Amino acid sequence: MHGKLAVFASGSGTNFEAIAQACADGRLDAEVSLMVCDKPGAAVVARAERFGIPSFVFNPKDYASKGDYEREIIRRMDALGIDLVCLAGYMRIVSDVLLEAYGGRIINIHPSLLPAFKGAHAVEDAVAYGVKVYGITIHWVNADLDGGRIIAQRAFDYDGSDPAEVHRIGQKIEHALYIETIQKLLKNL
Repeated sequence: MHGKLAVFASGSGTNFEAIAQACADGRLDAEVSLMVCDKPGAAVVARAERFGIPSFVFNPKDYASKGDYEREIIRRMDALGIDLVCLAGYMRIVSDVLLEAYGGRIINIHPSLLPAFKGAHAVEDAVAYGVKVYGITIHWVNADLDGGRIIAQRAFDYDGSDPAEVHRIGQKIEHALYIETIQKLLKNL
C-alpha cells in the first residue's frame, strides 16, 4: 500500500529526513504528505523545504488552546487523506482532540527501551542510572506519556557515560527501525 504520512517534529528533523529520503528512494512505499512543526525556525522546516514537502508550521502561543491548533492539524491531515501519523521528535503531548481523530494511527519513536525512562530526558536519565543496555522503542500513542502499546524495539550495548554518544548511536538505529516499522504498519492499514 502506498501510504500517506504526516510527520510531526520540533527540532532538527533527522528522523523526518530519514523517512522522507526512504520515501524518495523507494525503500518505503509511502509519501510524506505533510510535515507538522510547532517551532517556527526549527531545522526540520528547511529539511521539508528541500524535499518539497508541504508544512504546517505554527506557534502554539498563537492559539487559544491545544485543541484549537490540533483541530487545524486534523483539518489539514483530513484534506490530504493521511494514513499514518509519525511523531519524530515532536516535543508536545497530543490531546484527546488528536487522539479521537487519529487514535490507532499515531506512532512515536522514543530513545529508550520503554517502559523504562519515559519523557524528554530518557537518555540522560538512563546514563545517570548507569544502564549498560540502551535502546529505541516505537509505540502507539495514547493518552499516557510514552505509554502506548510497544510496536518495535531495538537494543544496543553502551558502557560509557556520555549522553551525546548514546544519542549518536541511537539515532542511526532510530532511522532504520522507524522506516522498517512504518513499512510493516502500512501493509496492515
